[in-house]
Amino acid sequence: MKTVVTDYTFPDLEIEREVLHAGGHELAASKERPAPTELKSLVQQADAVITQFAPVNAEVIAAMDRARVIVRYGIGVDNVDLEAAQRRGIPVCNVPDYCLDEVADHTLAFILAVTRQVVPHAVSLREGRWGLVGTLDSLRALRDQTVGVVGFGRIGREVVARLRPFKCQILVFDPFVSPEAVHQAGAKPATLAEICAVSDIVTLHCPSTAQTRGLINAQSLAACKPGVIVINLARGDLIDPEALTAALQNGQVSAAALDVFTPEPIPAGHPILAMPNVVLAPHIASASPPAVRKLRQTAASLAAQALRGELPPNVVNGVTEPRRMD
Repeated sequence: MKTVVTDYTFPDLEIEREVLHAGGHELAASKERPAPTELKSLVQQADAVITQFAPVNAEVIAAMDRARVIVRYGIGVDNVDLEAAQRRGIPVCNVPDYCLDEVADHTLAFILAVTRQVVPHAVSLREGRWGLVGTLDSLRALRDQTVGVVGFGRIGREVVARLRPFKCQILVFDPFVSPEAVHQAGAKPATLAEICAVSDIVTLHCPSTAQTRGLINAQSLAACKPGVIVINLARGDLIDPEALTAALQNGQVSAAALDVFTPEPIPAGHPILAMPNVVLAPHIASASPPAVRKLRQTAASLAAQALRGELPPNVVNGVTEPRRMD
């Protein structure tokens, strides 16, 4: 049977090839994201599809004559049309536990970089200046901050665990998690409105869905505490980029730290690239050698399970039985 990788950013596919060849399966791949017509042709005779960033939309899924599974390299599955796959009985799987520590660590790094003004002082020193950059009140101790965590899944929980030793007040908004679970983690449950109203720092750890896209917009930013800090390592489309840019320019948001953005890459000349109060990274918070290896091995193993006629774990689109190809 044949597994197709629609696109990938790794140096090679030797890890995937090792897993799949052990079961006697063929591997075909496109290094770069194919054009829509090429993508449909690529997946047409695939028995399993692994995708990274290619848009696996309804048209692409309709072209899949044989696919028993679609596997996403990652936690989020927003580039896959889950409903279209469900209608055809194709399970969609993610890898939900491969980079929890990496993203949680990066979140703390971002929060500390912004509250302690790490980047502006490093830049100022390299430019030959010695002394405090900006005003004294730009330097904050986490002990004195209220941090609002939006999303309390695996990564959100790890972020809360890392924040607790800093003695800050931690609020959590997640409508799918019980208040008891939040309390047990050492945080306080809150509504999104409450988080906006009182948080000094808001950090996003929820998936991109129809309900969460544009969650941080002009209205929600206006409702935030003046001078709020915004942190996003989840998905770029959780934030309206124009609204965030305007709020940074007028001071409603005092600083931001972003690993993700809409669109990606950030367009050349975008004003956010020149803002000294913004820390940016190119969507790399999940990266470490062990995490990437686990991601790739797991994705290939999920495909191999489906090729054996089994329903893999981590199905995210409600399919409950293996897809049979008669």
